Amino acid sequence: MDLNHESVRKILSKYKFHDVAIEELQKIYLNYPDMKTVAGTYTFTDGSQKDLLKLLGNIPIRYQGCLYNLPIQLWLLDSFPFTPPICFLRPTASMVIREGKHVDAKGRIHLPALHNWDHPKSSVIVLLQEMIAKFEEDPPLAMKSTGDEKDPNELLAIVSHLNITEGGNRPDQGVNKVSVIGGGDLGMAAVLSIMAKGFVDKLVLIDIPESSTKGGTMDLEILSLPKVEVSKDLSASAGSKVVVVTANAWNNEQSFVSVVQTNVDLYGKIIPSLARLSPSAVLLIASQPVEIMTHVAYRQSCLPPTHVMGVGCNLESERLSYILNIALLANSTSKKAWVIGELSDNKVAVWANVGGDKHQVLVPVSNSTRPLIDRAFEMLKGKGQRSWSVGLSIADITHSILADQRKTHSITTLAQGWGGISSEVFLSLPCVLGVNGSTRLAGVALSSEDDAKLKASVSSLSNLLAQLKI
Repeated sequence: MDLNHESVRKILSKYKFHDVAIEELQKIYLNYPDMKTVAGTYTFTDGSQKDLLKLLGNIPIRYQGCLYNLPIQLWLLDSFPFTPPICFLRPTASMVIREGKHVDAKGRIHLPALHNWDHPKSSVIVLLQEMIAKFEEDPPLAMKSTGDEKDPNELLAIVSHLNITEGGNRPDQGVNKVSVIGGGDLGMAAVLSIMAKGFVDKLVLIDIPESSTKGGTMDLEILSLPKVEVSKDLSASAGSKVVVVTANAWNNEQSFVSVVQTNVDLYGKIIPSLARLSPSAVLLIASQPVEIMTHVAYRQSCLPPTHVMGVGCNLESERLSYILNIALLANSTSKKAWVIGELSDNKVAVWANVGGDKHQVLVPVSNSTRPLIDRAFEMLKGKGQRSWSVGLSIADITHSILADQRKTHSITTLAQGWGGISSEVFLSLPCVLGVNGSTRLAGVALSSEDDAKLKASVSSLSNLLAQLKI
């Protein structure tokens, strides 16, 4: 790792946290001495380019008792190490990528360690350790099936039993299939909104007998829509890319904990099966309370946090930005407002730079802009959430995932590690969404007032979760 090379030094000098970045690179070298730091030009999805440093090397993968080398490249953004690297596999000409839960068709790597990045707890060394563990469970590369002699050190010549064309044996590969669980007003609104957005090849609406949100499917069966299937069998969801859960099972108990427990029990009957039937799907939760039910779905599905999310404050964020830009600022702002936290009175707002949506940097609400935010929040009061409006929000999120738009939404996600949050709780945070799920934006230091609201939400959610039997 030659940090003294002229091209490397030139780019490194422009990094915002130059000294800290050097320390991190030196730690990487001590643990992975074969890693190389080189200069390069990275092209973002919007076509813009930037001169950045990248790490090139191999990580050892043990598979079926043999050791192989996995070639990778890590692009370090100029805010490294406070933002995660952009990670790729770099297969040789004799290798082929096995698209799966943690790797997309272009070789981009998606892992919980990247989603939950929070320096100094997070580091490239910890990331590489998780990468090794995940790829030993699910090898991301295999050799092309040719008659040529294969070099086992090139990685996984031994996985001849894996059918590369099956892409991990996922049903309906290449088909944009969405399943909506729950046949009530919200489920119906989600179906109609998703179909109106387009980009869906097949949509399955599943009416759960145990759910109290049912009864709207008969008309859909009578007046059928193209590409829409109505079923009462969870197996009809197999091979979905997105599974939207709108089902609730509220009872008449007086205790709020008892009411939520009824919903948790319903999830216990459906979530494990949904995850088994569509192991690569993104679970999008719309049941209430969304923070708790998303957390429950995460635990019961055993899917990575990048693949379990709730509708959260997506609708509130869009409404807030609309009011700010149209009613108050007349499109004069260069920033976008995001609603984060809990879907309650404790929700707070943060700003983000609009330029380059994928790489937005969050900033707290300052004393000068707080009156503006407070006025906008006041104008939002009484708007409420109707089934059709939430359905539109669900469609917005679903479309970003299926179309791999890499668009930012404020969705319910695992908040642990964000902004100093140590508890395992789910809150609404700005995340970039695509076919491989969600990637959180980096944390931000909030004002004391907003930080207190966020901590109050963390405490109340943790207390409620402790009283539930999951």
